[in-house]
Amino acid sequence: MSATDPEIESLKPALKAMWTTGDFGRIAKHSEPGAEEFIARLALQPGVRVLDVACGTGNLSIPAARAGALVTGVDIATNLLEQARSRVESEGLTIQFEEGDAENLPYRDAAFDVVVTMFGAMFAPRPERVAAELVRVCRPGGRIAMANWTPQGFVGEMFKASAKHAPPPTVVPPPVLWGDEQTVRHRFRDGIADLRLTRRINQLKYPFPPGDVVEFYRTYYGPTQRAFERLDTDGQAALRSDLAQLWSQHNRATDNTTEVHAEYLEVVATRAGG
Repeated sequence: MSATDPEIESLKPALKAMWTTGDFGRIAKHSEPGAEEFIARLALQPGVRVLDVACGTGNLSIPAARAGALVTGVDIATNLLEQARSRVESEGLTIQFEEGDAENLPYRDAAFDVVVTMFGAMFAPRPERVAAELVRVCRPGGRIAMANWTPQGFVGEMFKASAKHAPPPTVVPPPVLWGDEQTVRHRFRDGIADLRLTRRINQLKYPFPPGDVVEFYRTYYGPTQRAFERLDTDGQAALRSDLAQLWSQHNRATDNTTEVHAEYLEVVATRAGG
């Protein structure tokens, strides 16, 4: 059963608050190397117009600007935009960061040559609207590039463990469906001339053991923080135990640190008409 627009709109403030609590910048820092690799594969040319949707603290925007692109970043979380602006200022780059919603982007049709999003737009509650907006603001012949956690990958498993204890709203499709190939093909069925889907790995490294990683996410990562807040003491203990076990099972490090390989789906779509 699909949600009505009023149902989704009533959830929007809570969804926005989820990303403005904690400090997602602390989480995003550990994905910076993967973001740089993602942008490098796009081989952006100087002067190309790039939109980074759900840009967070600028993990994609910054390497795109370093490559000479003319970059705009948009996000619903104003605190993350402030962090992005501080990062850009420290590097002497020029990037326009603006508040906006992936489901209703504040830009004209065909305004950008390349539209990118990494682990961001996948969390918007109306994916069909997101897909339509990504296509709309991309020029004919331009590219849309996404990085989306897969359902069967590590982060998908982490979400599943949290949902077992603190089920998310049923009116919102699971974000990890953006990491399912068949679903992505369906969502980009209109206006796309070419669609390339590649499974890739993002290495998540932390200088502390798995149990501490769980506390790190509990403190700084909005979705995990909210899951714990919805549980009583016993529920929180059970969730923490399951998450610690998951991180431990997937940990590749042997020196009291944590290294997990998290699978994501790289989506590169070319807008029709170019």
